[in-house]
Amino acid sequence: MGASHVPLLSMRGISKNFGAVEALVGVDLDVHAHEVVALVGDNGAGKSTLAKIVAGAYTADAGLIEIDGQPTTIATPGAARELGVATVFQDLALCDNLDVTSNLFLGREVRNGPLRDDGYMEATARRVLNALNSRIPSVRSPLSTLSGGQRQAVAIARTLIGDPRIVVLDEPTAALSVAQTAEVLTHIERLRELGLGVILISHNMTDVRAVSDRIVVLRHGRNNGTFEAATTSHEEVLAAITGATVRREPRLHALR
Repeated sequence: MGASHVPLLSMRGISKNFGAVEALVGVDLDVHAHEVVALVGDNGAGKSTLAKIVAGAYTADAGLIEIDGQPTTIATPGAARELGVATVFQDLALCDNLDVTSNLFLGREVRNGPLRDDGYMEATARRVLNALNSRIPSVRSPLSTLSGGQRQAVAIARTLIGDPRIVVLDEPTAALSVAQTAEVLTHIERLRELGLGVILISHNMTDVRAVSDRIVVLRHGRNNGTFEAATTSHEEVLAAITGATVRREPRLHALR
């Protein structure tokens, strides 16, 4: 990744209000291919609101979004998918009574004439799970038999069915054991190796520092620092999260 490369996703001056509440105020965010960008901040900092704007669930009140340098509007979740953006929210939205393959293709089953093409879907499910180095024993395993980490793997794998370029992960390691967390972090590293841009929302600074390239801090809906994960101390990031330091980003409004 070089500084001269156009970001996969560029957000400039993103603002969002809910009535009198300013959820986001002039937020900037860049994500490049082969990069994991962690989005961190206290509860109410605006992380999930920003993620939902990327996902097309919310529309920004102000600001510019570019994908591959082209200004765009992400009006709906369907529009986000068309633009190559996939999101895994905390609830995962998986069905316990279905197997892995059925969950991966839920709502977009592949048909060969009037019949479901189960062979194609199972082969694709295996390919996608292998790409993630997943440890799920079988694509026919019912979801109810899988661990929390394996369920997260299914949710991440489901995003890959649509060949996305940007993946947003909202608290993917919350409520997982140490072993399951390690498994999910491996999947995130694989997404980067596959050339995707990843936005990782997390409260867990250990996880953030383990897999992210850059850490973007939000505080009260505003940028409060961007850090290189490899060279930044835990204390520096924590100071930006708590407001002990104020590092507003320079305005980079894209009138290029």
